[in-house]
Amino acid sequence: MQDLMTMITTLRRPRLLARAAKFGAQDYDRDRHLQRVLGYGSLPGTGSALVRLLEMEKEVNAQRLAEDAAYSLVRHLDLLIALLGEAQLFKASRASQYQ
Repeated sequence: MQDLMTMITTLRRPRLLARAAKFGAQDYDRDRHLQRVLGYGSLPGTGSALVRLLEMEKEVNAQRLAEDAAYSLVRHLDLLIALLGEAQLFKASRASQYQ
């Protein structure tokens, strides 16, 4: 089983989609973005949120690859932005634990 950060860094998505997600992640606001993506209610911890986001993104990417009519580029981009934003928060929290 790979750790979360390895799973995120090994994701391979189209260059334009990845660049747009990186740009959007710069303004990531956990309260606003994560609730919109996961649904309203109490927010899970960063690790739990990453696992859920990875699963959701995998499903949306499968739709993209299958050229499914239900595929939404905006939804996929929202998921990738949230995924990158949460990964940054997760990485920062782990770094602060070791200092």
